[in-house]
Amino acid sequence: MATNPLQQIAQHGQSVWYDNISREIINGELKRLIEEDGVVGQTSNPNFFKEAIVGRTEYDAQMRDLVQHGKSTEEIYEVLTTEDVRACCDIFAPVFARTKGADGYVSIEVSPLLAHKTEETTAEARRLWQVVGRPNLMIKIPAAPESIPAIKQVLSEGLNVNVTLIFSIPSYKEVMSAYIEALEARASRGEAIDKIASVGSFFVSRVDVMVDKMLEVKIKSTNDAAEKARLQALLGKAAIANAKEAYHVFQETFSGPRWEALAAKGAKVQRPLWASTGAKNPAYRDILYAEELIGPDTVDTMGPPTIAAFRDHGVARNSVGENYAGAQHVLAELEAVGINMEKVTQDLQDAGIQQFADSFEAIIADVSKKREAFAASPVA
Repeated sequence: MATNPLQQIAQHGQSVWYDNISREIINGELKRLIEEDGVVGQTSNPNFFKEAIVGRTEYDAQMRDLVQHGKSTEEIYEVLTTEDVRACCDIFAPVFARTKGADGYVSIEVSPLLAHKTEETTAEARRLWQVVGRPNLMIKIPAAPESIPAIKQVLSEGLNVNVTLIFSIPSYKEVMSAYIEALEARASRGEAIDKIASVGSFFVSRVDVMVDKMLEVKIKSTNDAAEKARLQALLGKAAIANAKEAYHVFQETFSGPRWEALAAKGAKVQRPLWASTGAKNPAYRDILYAEELIGPDTVDTMGPPTIAAFRDHGVARNSVGENYAGAQHVLAELEAVGINMEKVTQDLQDAGIQQFADSFEAIIADVSKKREAFAASPVA
């Protein structure tokens, strides 16, 4: 029996992936996470690359060399990020082999500036797949409405896809439908579907951040004690309820004759990946979301603080399927008190895409500035 709480998560059918990337991690921490904590995959995004590159010096020598070879700002950015992701893919290759392609994946995101451009997203996904050139790569594409056709297309071509920034149940249903339709398209052409892997990254804690703010406004604006208590009872409940509803829909989708026909050909389910599972409200247990969403056929991509906290005091149990009726009640109550979850989740997706776009542009600006400096002073 595993004694490390992180390793115990696997006994309940959930995979732990690491939500972070940098040269420092690649050069040491990653192998320890795999060997000691049972981490079996990794996700990256523009925010992490911004933290790794902007205002730091770890990439300067390579940048200087690329400048001397006449590379543009965008080309330099791509080399830095794809080399990091390729290195991580190689580190996870033994996990990929050991699990027969169930885990061992590393994600790289298409430019967030393309989120609302179907054809450009499709082309960028294909290009990144070729540039990184690893079978355990996942191309990360946001679940914006304009990106859904791109997701379906590249999956049908055999690319692995991590569909990110999913907040709402309707959006999640579209993502799962795109995956199933892509597999059916391949199968109808006589092409193999047993090697394709995909996850749907369903974001968690950000939902409570927004909904709690809305509830606090309502609490302050009422003098009715009963209504105040009703509102207070909903604080910190929306995110887990939303995720449990997503898991219920996932189970319904990947069952029945339509799915069984694909499973008979070796198809893997598109696992829900819980993203943003670190508690952002210090009043809540720091591993609240990680502990309450453990279950079969799921992934939790944890950032460094959540990894450390769960290792220290996490309790692993099969929790995601618990009290589904309670989750439904919470969602009904939110609607009854005037919280429009459809608008909340749409606003969160829009904000998430914008945040990644801002980080991407910050990296490009930093690389451009250094490129100019290195071009003016070619000798270190």
